[in-house]
Amino acid sequence: MEIDSVRVESSLWIGNKRYRAHLSGWYFSWTEIDKGNREKKTISVPVSEVIGVKEGRVEIQPQKKVEDTDLDFTLFYVKRSSKGNGIRAPWSLGRTQFCCPSRAVRDQWITQLRTALKTHSPSRPHRLLVFINPFGGKKRGKQIFHSLVAPLFELAGISSHVVVTERANQARDYILKKDLTGFDGVICVGGDGMFSELLHGVIGRTQQEAGVSEHDLTVMLQPCDLHIGIIPAGSTDCVCFTTIGINDPVTSTLHIIIGDSQPLDVCSVHYQSTLVRYSVSMVGYGFYGDVLAESERHRWMGPLRYDYSGCMVYLCNRSYPGLVQYLPADSHVSSPRDNTRCLSGCRVCSESKERLFPHFDSSSSLYSTNVSQYSNELEGEWVTVEGRFKCVSLTCMSSSCPKSPTGLSPSAHLADGTADLILVRETNPLGFLTYLHRHTNTQDQFDLPFVEVHRVRAVRFSLPPGEEEEEEEEEEDDREVQASAEDPEKLCSSNTAGHSQQNLTARTERRNVTIREKRRGFVCGPCCTKPRSVSVWNCDGEILPHTEISCRVHGQLVRLFARGIEDSTS
Repeated sequence: MEIDSVRVESSLWIGNKRYRAHLSGWYFSWTEIDKGNREKKTISVPVSEVIGVKEGRVEIQPQKKVEDTDLDFTLFYVKRSSKGNGIRAPWSLGRTQFCCPSRAVRDQWITQLRTALKTHSPSRPHRLLVFINPFGGKKRGKQIFHSLVAPLFELAGISSHVVVTERANQARDYILKKDLTGFDGVICVGGDGMFSELLHGVIGRTQQEAGVSEHDLTVMLQPCDLHIGIIPAGSTDCVCFTTIGINDPVTSTLHIIIGDSQPLDVCSVHYQSTLVRYSVSMVGYGFYGDVLAESERHRWMGPLRYDYSGCMVYLCNRSYPGLVQYLPADSHVSSPRDNTRCLSGCRVCSESKERLFPHFDSSSSLYSTNVSQYSNELEGEWVTVEGRFKCVSLTCMSSSCPKSPTGLSPSAHLADGTADLILVRETNPLGFLTYLHRHTNTQDQFDLPFVEVHRVRAVRFSLPPGEEEEEEEEEEDDREVQASAEDPEKLCSSNTAGHSQQNLTARTERRNVTIREKRRGFVCGPCCTKPRSVSVWNCDGEILPHTEISCRVHGQLVRLFARGIEDSTS
């Protein structure tokens, strides 16, 4: 059927006002006609944003109500609100009831609107697999789905199979092992942790079916065909906020219904020759790793634990030695300091597909065709940076959230095959506080002498030579000092290596001096009973078991039911 072949026009009534309705091409419009037959205000709705058409007078919210009449039909569509609490305004369900001059005219309108919907929206999902985390955030996952999401799915004719998870990684294991035939996508009702489970399941299953080893850092992973949708119900919902611009369940549901599709870069994190995790928002060492480790001790506090832990870790004023190696991206394509934003229809992301998949046949679908496993993404000249760092962060997106509307890296892109590496060197507490505070306003957090940012394709992190041995010596000294404090006579009598008690006393004193020197930069003693020589990695809210890791960005590896953040000025 030709796109412009669907064309209907007639007079309709909304209440007691007459309108001239017009369906042509990609839009359905209605224009008010006054008593003098003059046209007034016109309302136009893209067919791609029509949610459904029902006979009679139908209401969905606050509760379903149907009044069957021969002359009426109800149109449901995406309605953009004038303002919101995110980067963009939320979407809501628009509803307009039309009265026709005859039943034949009504039936014609319903038939043609539904035909246009199928013609212009062939990628809409029909069957979805939904995972609900009943424990995430404020524990409102089930309530959000049944009260806000399910009625909209029913209105749009989408069937769903719902799984309420009872343990960690249940959703991941389900996707890896169960038969997913007939599903057009997987949906998580939860936070970033629940999304991560779906991400690992979808990527893992796709690589298994394609015969690709996830553990090989050098291969190109197979892009995933199964879409992922996010209904925000967690503590932060960073991924949802960054890809849509707001954490609103109705807005996310409407994006899923109309079949929006947003490619997304994914970073794989490896230890030696083993895949550790995938990340889309942040892999952070130092401050962000310490905050996560501290917050795990206070889970009883709920979401408030992150603010509390952030304050405690800041007061500790720690910095850590590190050796960072990175493979720079092409600076002529984009830069983390170019003051651009990755918005819906981003030119940089759109033009990256040909660069990321040079052997791809444009006549077929990238996400249903096996790509070549050969990759030259790790070729090039690596750059090395060594020093002491307050934090080392790698992010594939801006990682914005309600508390940080511009995110860790405001100019990062969702689907250009790169990540932004942020290095914050050792500095005084006030300087670091300035850096953190700039994440909450419009000031440039990179415009500080101790901060540098690079757009990269891959990163390696290791401890400088000698740090491992020093850490082991410190642990041995700790054990000896503790043993001498508990039973000095036993330790002295059992010493067969020729060490004297005076030697042990001197060693203990040197250890105490070292600790005092390391604590010199600390702000709050009670918060930091012992300085640590290494931090931990925070990978999308999960602590990694390894310090020395390698990371690689896989461009446009997965697709979300999203379209990126819409430009509020357009």
